[in-house]
Amino acid sequence: MYGRPETPRGRLVEEVEVLVRRMTVEAEQLAHVFADRHGLHGTDFQALIRVMDAEGRGKPLTPGELGAALRLSSGATTAVVDRLERQGHLRRDRDDADRRKVHLRYAERGMAVALEFFGPLGARNAELMTAYSDADLEVVRRFLAGMSDLFADYRDAVATEPPPGA
Repeated sequence: MYGRPETPRGRLVEEVEVLVRRMTVEAEQLAHVFADRHGLHGTDFQALIRVMDAEGRGKPLTPGELGAALRLSSGATTAVVDRLERQGHLRRDRDDADRRKVHLRYAERGMAVALEFFGPLGARNAELMTAYSDADLEVVRRFLAGMSDLFADYRDAVATEPPPGA
């Protein structure tokens, strides 16, 4: 496929690419189920993931950083944050050092809803991980980090191109 040589490695690379696409589609469909069940827009779910990941790294996002990450205007970002705050998924916390700065954090209700829905998936994931050695997981981590960077870089490159025929 795609002009790849018919070799064992070529077939393996193709199979990995198919599985990455499949995982991406399955994850997106799962996100839609969660969003639909909780009255969220797709962008809301993406915002929650960005906030959760940033908070997990110990570097909570500001609304501006969230908007940049989601490629949203200031007004659209405010609408997303307001909606998520109203629904109890997020809260805005003032920075202790600079009271003008606001950080976005998961609210208790939002965390409870996420744990209720994704907790069983997390348990299944933990069970799956036991089948792999630390060395295996390091290879998977490097691969997924590389793929994520590749996708982001490509998205950034094509996002600035005019649509075909424009």
